[in-house]
Amino acid sequence: MLSAAQTIEILAEFPPSAPGAHLLWEAVVDIAEREDLGAGPRGARGIVPILGGQFRGGPGMGGDQADFHGVVEAGGADRQLLRPDGAKELDALYEMRVADGALLTIRNRVIIDETVEGPRYAMSRIEVTAPQGRWDWLNRRLIVGTLQGLRPRHAAVLIRGWLLTIG
Repeated sequence: MLSAAQTIEILAEFPPSAPGAHLLWEAVVDIAEREDLGAGPRGARGIVPILGGQFRGGPGMGGDQADFHGVVEAGGADRQLLRPDGAKELDALYEMRVADGALLTIRNRVIIDETVEGPRYAMSRIEVTAPQGRWDWLNRRLIVGTLQGLRPRHAAVLIRGWLLTIG
C-alpha cells in the first residue's frame, strides 16, 4: 500500500485533465401524454410513448459528417419512475434514422432532480448502438445528455447529446 507521501507524489506527477465536451446532436422528440403504470416497490411508474421527431448534428459534426441529421422514429418509449426522494428516473429507448439510412438505437437514462433551488437538474447518459459502418464509432464513445421539456409550446422534449473528449 502506498504511503500518503507516495500518493501525493503520484498525484503531482499526473495532474488532472478535465474532460471536454462538444455538442454531438440536438433532437426535438415528439411525445404523447404520460400513462400511469401504478406504484411499484421503487416508486410511481409511468410511460411516455415517443411519436417521432427530428435531429441534427452539432457544430462538431462538420466535414464528412455534415449529413448527420435525420428523424426520430415513432415507436420508442420513455419509462419513468418517480422515486420516494422526489427525483425522477427516465429510461428511454428509441431509434434515430440518419439521412444516409443508418438506424441508431438510443438508450437515454436521465436523472431529474427538482427538489433543490436553482436550475432544474436533468442530465443523462446516452448509449448508442450503431450498425457497422460510418457511424459505428458512436458505439465506442461516452455521451452525456441534457433534457428540456417544450410544453406548453409543443408536446415534445429537446434532447442534446454531448460527446465527452479527453483533455
